[in-house]
Amino acid sequence: MAGLAGDSPGAAGPLTLSALRGYRAYARRWVFLLVISLLSCSNATLWLSFAPVADTIAQHFGLSTEQINWLSLVYLVASIPFGVVAVWVLDSVGLRWAILLSAWLNFAGSVIRSLPCMLTTIHDPFAFLLGGQSLCALAQTLVIFSPAKLAALWFPEHQRATANMIGTMSNPLGLLVANLLSPALVKKEEDIPVMLGIYTIPAGLAFLLATACLWESAPPTPPSAGAAHSTSEKFLDGLKLLARNKAYIILAVCFGGGIGIFSSFSALLEQVLCVNGYSNEFAGLCGALFIVFGVLGALALGLYVDRTKHFTGAIKIGLCLTSLVCVAFALVSQLQGQTVALAAICSLFGFFGFAVAPVAMELAVECSFPVGEGAAAGLLFVLGQAEGVLIMMLLAALTVRRAEPSFSTCQDGQDPLDWKVSMLLMAGLCVLFSCLMVLFFHTPYRRLQAEADANPSIQEDTCPATSEPSGHAPHPAATL
Repeated sequence: MAGLAGDSPGAAGPLTLSALRGYRAYARRWVFLLVISLLSCSNATLWLSFAPVADTIAQHFGLSTEQINWLSLVYLVASIPFGVVAVWVLDSVGLRWAILLSAWLNFAGSVIRSLPCMLTTIHDPFAFLLGGQSLCALAQTLVIFSPAKLAALWFPEHQRATANMIGTMSNPLGLLVANLLSPALVKKEEDIPVMLGIYTIPAGLAFLLATACLWESAPPTPPSAGAAHSTSEKFLDGLKLLARNKAYIILAVCFGGGIGIFSSFSALLEQVLCVNGYSNEFAGLCGALFIVFGVLGALALGLYVDRTKHFTGAIKIGLCLTSLVCVAFALVSQLQGQTVALAAICSLFGFFGFAVAPVAMELAVECSFPVGEGAAAGLLFVLGQAEGVLIMMLLAALTVRRAEPSFSTCQDGQDPLDWKVSMLLMAGLCVLFSCLMVLFFHTPYRRLQAEADANPSIQEDTCPATSEPSGHAPHPAATL
């Protein structure tokens, strides 16, 4: 079979050689992955760019801490109604148009939020900051659901989890950049325009690459049997199937809760730590370690599940370990002078927590097949953002001002907040979601079973992974 350099045919068996001649992986799939990764990374930097220097931003623009929190919270709020629209765009309009629209919105939002520093005639900077963030939030709903769709349409079976991991982890990589870059750029109020300008550069580059390099939503020839049947259910029919799928609902609630906890942690980290005397630079370092070790954990786990297909066991163990570390953070973050312990805890929190994200995306597709990948992965994030809004608002509502003297390094000019109850609640929710996942989540791997049925020559290798590792004999995928 002729192909481009870097193309890889599917594995051929004696009974299915003629069928497998139609499966082909194109080298340009990596270009598509690069564009999505850059766009997702840029979008994440825009989301969290204000949080590491929240007090300085508030002082410069004359805003309250609550208004600064809304610059991050709008990402979660916007994703709830528009997330469903993004799912429809991905599965019905196509991956290419979803990414193009996301790139245009992301770049426009980055420019609009810079206007208060460019135009001296603006009297309400918060409107422009929130408006720009809102456009970026709409862009997020399109790009953050895309890695699972891209992996399913363009990548062969043995590369799907890795491709999903790269695309998914580009988002936390953007959080890493924001955690490091914002405190480094903003030493005083006069540095804020430079910070806003710098964050428009990757957004503009992603806009140019998406417009110039993406010409089709799916390859001419599918790379696998699963890709050949991708999005075989209509959008509304797929939603009905998901609503009746017990395993998917449990995964969505538990993993969605995890997304909410991680979103709240990222947005509130600086405010939690400054109360107990930790600097913005240290909070940025903790956020950076959180992401760096998260990417490493995701890489290791992504490669592991690509080889073993043990999705269920990997995600259950990862969530349990994440819960233990979350409890440790809730306790140690309320103490002074624990820089080494906090740095280690944030590293482990990212390593265990972020590692399960791409696995959950693949598991969502496996347990809901043949529902479209956009719907299966996207609705996880929609529910996660909704839970994130509730969790972040609840954590903020449980804080109280304390007039104790102090060691606080917060620069908002108000008495420091007491985050003790809020952090204990966050840890309790993390433990709750992990327990629900471990006790009640069981599913066959429907997509792997369908591919094994389409290619009997790999049946022996695939079938042991098509059901949850519960100690029982493997069984065929149940119908929805």
